[in-house]
Amino acid sequence: MSQIVASWYGRYRSPIGELVLISDGEALTGLNLPATDGSARLPTGAGSRCDEAVVREAVDQLEAYFAGDRLEFDLALRPAGTLFQRTVWESLLSIPFGETISYAEQARRIGRPGASRAVGAANGRNPIAIVLPCHRVIGAGGTLTGYGGGLPMKQWLLDHESSVGLDPTTELAG
Repeated sequence: MSQIVASWYGRYRSPIGELVLISDGEALTGLNLPATDGSARLPTGAGSRCDEAVVREAVDQLEAYFAGDRLEFDLALRPAGTLFQRTVWESLLSIPFGETISYAEQARRIGRPGASRAVGAANGRNPIAIVLPCHRVIGAGGTLTGYGGGLPMKQWLLDHESSVGLDPTTELAG
């Protein structure tokens, strides 16, 4: 896998911890989730320039996402990876906000029905978490499996998305 080219990065304190956004100056190349101890995962060899336009736009859209005002992102993306990985990551964009699919379904959608494990491995290397929503891919039978930020973060993101847009006057069945 090729390295992420980082010209700039910026930090964003989100409800799930400090995110580090990485840009090459033209597109978002990375979004690092916080480490399990809560510390930021900083890129190597990047200058810090938080006012860089790509990073600033990504932060604005993430703020709207976490506020429940944005259901999809409209950002230039340039994730570094193999052709297969980039195909898997691009397919994540077709999973609607608030919905989930299995790794097997994602493999089927990219025309590789026997490659669910390879799809899972590619998702595990997703360099632009949340924006490329690998948290929406779950195990067979609805089980939560693997996430770079840990399963509690994956569950938080899924819960956040499922709660957005609920009519507060509607009672939940239960």
